[in-house]
Amino acid sequence: MNWGYKILFVYLAFVAGIAYLVIRSMNEKIDLVTPDYYAQELKHQDIINEKFRAKQLSEPVKASIQNQQLNIELPKEFEGKEVSGNVLLYCTADVNKDHTEAFKVNGRSIVIALPANNKGLHEVHLHWSSNGVSYYWEEKILF
Repeated sequence: MNWGYKILFVYLAFVAGIAYLVIRSMNEKIDLVTPDYYAQELKHQDIINEKFRAKQLSEPVKASIQNQQLNIELPKEFEGKEVSGNVLLYCTADVNKDHTEAFKVNGRSIVIALPANNKGLHEVHLHWSSNGVSYYWEEKILF
């Protein structure tokens, strides 16, 4: 076998590798962060303001996982007050694993049941309001 055939085999292996990568990338599922991405972008300044208000509280929001439940503890300011909002468990890898739950509690403790088939890395996005003032907090969790 002379060097001409060797160059031909290397070239064909390269073309086959590129064809494989193109076919594989065409079959990859790509989800947008949210279906209404542009509408959410317009509300971004509101989220910045809500995050700022949440950081001004006396203590940070705390989240823990126990017995397939997400326990969220709000700061002392919300003790005995009516708090309402929603929790989004955002899975960065698969939009089908996202889970949203609304809540309304009197006090600072929020308990959300975690879906059993939803294991992996998630972001907890917590929007809540009390006495007409809204807040926002987020954290990554692994369960």
